[in-house]
Amino acid sequence: MAEDINLLLKMLKENKGNYVSGQEICEMMGVSRTAVWKHVNVLREMGYVIQSSTKRGYMLVKEPDILTYDEVGPYLKTKYIGRNYIYRKSVDSTNTMAKSLPQDTPEGSLVIAEEQTAGRGRTGKSWESPRNKGIWMSLYLKPDILPQDAPLITHVAALAVVRAIKSVTGITPGIKWPNDVIIDGKKVCGILTELNAEMDCVNYVVVGIGINVNTEKFPDELKDVATSLLIEYRKIGTHKARNDTKGLIDRKHLLAEVLNHFEMLYEKFLSGEVADIIRECKKLSVTLGKSVRIITKGGGFDAIAVDIDDRGALIVEREDGSRQAVIAGEVSVRGVLGYV
Repeated sequence: MAEDINLLLKMLKENKGNYVSGQEICEMMGVSRTAVWKHVNVLREMGYVIQSSTKRGYMLVKEPDILTYDEVGPYLKTKYIGRNYIYRKSVDSTNTMAKSLPQDTPEGSLVIAEEQTAGRGRTGKSWESPRNKGIWMSLYLKPDILPQDAPLITHVAALAVVRAIKSVTGITPGIKWPNDVIIDGKKVCGILTELNAEMDCVNYVVVGIGINVNTEKFPDELKDVATSLLIEYRKIGTHKARNDTKGLIDRKHLLAEVLNHFEMLYEKFLSGEVADIIRECKKLSVTLGKSVRIITKGGGFDAIAVDIDDRGALIVEREDGSRQAVIAGEVSVRGVLGYV
């Protein structure tokens, strides 16, 4: 049934704005008119606006704001990232689901949901993931790397998100080391990279990415530290953003751009071309040159963020002039005067 529905949707999309006769659909699909009518109703339940006429057939008027492969696929330019596409309307956490995938799951598989009911960030804090308002996704990767090199994948993901946002909206965000994408001092995207590894090899890496896209308002406890692309887009009034008739940011195009840029950068990472990735991340950093508070389980200390090394570690300078490499998985970094 799913294949029939996909074929019907393909036919309607190819003729969007024009009627396709019921007889033509029946002949192409090899099904009865009753079956076509049932399939059309399934598409309508998914949010597709389809007009019907007794003598003229069916016409697709408008697609819904959903992130199914049928909607995102036409924008994808990847070879394997996002090609095994696992879509859900609602999950507790895309990372949790990705980590439960079988061992033979293909490299680059994507788990994408319209809503997360238990989304979380790097330190276990909850992540607001309202239905149809953002991009809540996880990539399942099997890189042939040493475990100590895995943190670099977070930088790959952050840079892919920045490039995608710039491509779709014209806005250039910054990167707060190691895993937040920032616009005007507020978080628009968080990244959670989780690793399953042995002593000298990686079994899999799951990269969770949450982007606030079309959220219009945040609760009081988040409004000073979080933002969305829609909020920032409306501030600057750029006309570059690809949006729908309601003035919302096009989530499906943004998702595809994240995947497209991720594959390009991920392949550079796998081939050892890390220097260019780190160089661009440093240019986009909102952490370097700032006074930061390094927060560890045992306490913390103040320092100046001075560099990011070739393995993605943050180099900080302490008050006594000594320098220390800070590993992403060991600490949290906060600006002395605020979030950034």
